[in-house]
Amino acid sequence: MPGLKLSEKPTSEKNGWRVYLLACSDGTLYCGMTNDLETRLARHNGLLPGGARYTAGRRPVRLLASVPCADKSAALRLERQVKRQRADRKLACLLAAGPEENVLHASPNATS
Repeated sequence: MPGLKLSEKPTSEKNGWRVYLLACSDGTLYCGMTNDLETRLARHNGLLPGGARYTAGRRPVRLLASVPCADKSAALRLERQVKRQRADRKLACLLAAGPEENVLHASPNATS
């Protein structure tokens, strides 16, 4: 895309790894991990190239919560743990994993 330079914002571990939960427009949930939440959310919503195939047909997506992790390995473990939960338990599982003051965008009325 002209004028868009993805290299201006490098994805490095300086941002820290996070596991996040999205609410999709069809009422389903999507769990993922990233070290650049802002860019990843833009990709899921089609504002930047990339993103998950799952969310491409379920836009717009909304960030419900994200939890910081110590490193990539911890983020992978938490993501796997959340993905194994039933939809009605995913948000609670993610929120239980992180200190409350570090959880962003939590929505208590998310039931999907």
